[in-house]
Amino acid sequence: MRRFALGLIALALAGAASSLAGGGLLGKVSGNRLVDGSGRTMRLLGVNRSSFEYACAQGWGLNEGPTDAAAINAMKAWKIDVVRIPLNEACWLGLSTVKPPYRGKPYRDAVTGFVQRLHSAGLYVILDLHWNAPGSQPALGQQVMPDADHSPAFWTSIAATFRSDPAVLFDLYNEPHDVSWRCWRDGCTVPAGWRAAGMQALVTAVRSTGARQPIMLGGLGWSSDLSAWLTWEPRDSAHQLVASFHTYNFSGCSSSSCWNASAAPVAAKVPVVTGEFGENDCAHGYADSYMAWADAHGLSYLGWAWNPWDCGGGPALISDWNGTPTAYGAGLRDHLAALVAAHRTGAPARSVPDHAPRGERNPLQSRYARNRHAWVTRLCRNCDFYNPNGFAGRVPVLTITLFVSR
Repeated sequence: MRRFALGLIALALAGAASSLAGGGLLGKVSGNRLVDGSGRTMRLLGVNRSSFEYACAQGWGLNEGPTDAAAINAMKAWKIDVVRIPLNEACWLGLSTVKPPYRGKPYRDAVTGFVQRLHSAGLYVILDLHWNAPGSQPALGQQVMPDADHSPAFWTSIAATFRSDPAVLFDLYNEPHDVSWRCWRDGCTVPAGWRAAGMQALVTAVRSTGARQPIMLGGLGWSSDLSAWLTWEPRDSAHQLVASFHTYNFSGCSSSSCWNASAAPVAAKVPVVTGEFGENDCAHGYADSYMAWADAHGLSYLGWAWNPWDCGGGPALISDWNGTPTAYGAGLRDHLAALVAAHRTGAPARSVPDHAPRGERNPLQSRYARNRHAWVTRLCRNCDFYNPNGFAGRVPVLTITLFVSR
């Protein structure tokens, strides 16, 4: 005997399990959530792939390490859905401070090719202005702020290049620091004597190209301070702003009390993406605690960094380009695997407390039998889910139970 509820349930579950693989990638802001092209809530869970910011400026390559399909598959094996790529404005713009083989078109082609390969693998991409410098100075590191000489031109060019790419997000500046909130939004002359470009000018530069993708804005204190982000939020004609938050065990905001005071109030109003997190002790206790907190509050997060450096000095997630995790990286890899396992078994992820408020756990209880049994699933309105790609989202359907027996 069989009792069937609405057959549409299968469609809802199929969409949940293949939201990245089917129908193309598309991310946008809706209220305080990131949503996909079907309006389902999504979280970006992934890694930073560093080197496009430094190799070119140091004059020895376009980037470090492989960026081919095999390298991307090694990243995907960790069940990520996004990669953040730090960039160098001088290399992208082709400034004379960079050696000719590593500036302008060769550099832009390397970046765009990597982005395209990541998309082909079903991954979102965050493009981040990481290293910059004013005037004729070489861009050999990050500054206190983006510079008015080159950063608006960088973002105009980046936005024009990726204007039609709905799976890209723009992270306007890696880690602003040692300036006021007014300077952060409106620009100022910094103590070193050069003019900083404010976030409003960079948002305007992106939108002037017609690009409508989400824009990430890191707060002060090396992006660990979001305390006045909402007060100084720039205007955006597309209403697609995202707060970017960075946290490390050695950063200024490294406790749950600080996360609750600084990040949580912003997350109630706009999406918050943790563009970087990590720890420098070659362990993952801090990362575990932050990911549990972020899961419970619906924040996205990306570990720093997918580079085979010293696990404490980077900090580095991997010890080789094949994706062998460091002791620190094992924490992120295992946590994302636990989220996927929670989806497959219907059990809450271990790091999310059982007493989490409604909507903060994984209430989608399901199993799939590979014989004559089919889906036995409890659905609720706006349930969170985790699919096999590590992608988190929400299914906006009514409570329905489907029983199929022999």
